[in-house]
Amino acid sequence: MEAVNQAGTARLSKRLRRKRAGRRWGNVFAVAVFTFIYIPIAMMVLFSFNDQRTNYYWNGFTLEWYKYLFTQSDLWGYLVVSLIVAVASVILSLAVGVLGAMGLMRFEFRLKKLISNSLYIPIVIPEVVLGISLLMLFEVAHFPLGYWSMILAHTTFCIPFVVIIMRGRMAGMDMSVEEASMDLGANRITTFFKITLPMLVPGILSSAFMSFTLSIDDVIITNFVTGPYATTLPIKILSMVKVGLKPEVNAMTTVMVVVLILGILANNAVQALMKRRALTNKKSYF
Repeated sequence: MEAVNQAGTARLSKRLRRKRAGRRWGNVFAVAVFTFIYIPIAMMVLFSFNDQRTNYYWNGFTLEWYKYLFTQSDLWGYLVVSLIVAVASVILSLAVGVLGAMGLMRFEFRLKKLISNSLYIPIVIPEVVLGISLLMLFEVAHFPLGYWSMILAHTTFCIPFVVIIMRGRMAGMDMSVEEASMDLGANRITTFFKITLPMLVPGILSSAFMSFTLSIDDVIITNFVTGPYATTLPIKILSMVKVGLKPEVNAMTTVMVVVLILGILANNAVQALMKRRALTNKKSYF
């Protein structure tokens, strides 16, 4: 009996050692992956303080490029164009994508399966093909290239992502809540705004953030449909690569990274506050 207990203890300790070794290797792998991802960003931030017009070597610390960015740089105008196009694309893609997802989820009609499967085409095909196709469409329709051509192009490749995200959100919704609302006397419009829309908010926010990220980050499709009087920040940076990037670009991207980090921290703080209030209300209720 004692021998059996010793054998069991040995097997248990061996499993614990394997588990601990697996955790250690998992931590090492995670650190390696995040290091590989964030080292380029760290280098960009570091060289935004470099006292050198080129980013080939470190020459000393300076804040000159931030001063130049906030006083003389024209990158802010291109950033404004990017934001205008991104926000407009988000609004249009949400308006079309949310209604499209509701139609695909709740109604049966001909060609439903074909339409549902065709949503993946803009996601799967290369962006170069989609960019050329949109450019040909605008040329045939004599549609001027500029703000609206970029907005329509960005809306085109954002809509499939919105529909897919919203369909996933609607799949987990309880339709009986809407039925109960209408049984109690509310019409469809009231039910949509007071019952359905609040339940769709998480999916709408996820779709909005995804569409905004795709729009403001796009280079290839925007390069085909942009006009001479409306250029986004990524296209401007791409054109500057040919003559050499100035550290003001690093300064601009560093400012954007800082704003993003502050936004994430603020979001975490708001969520923690809401969770704390929910727990407080729950305790006071009981």
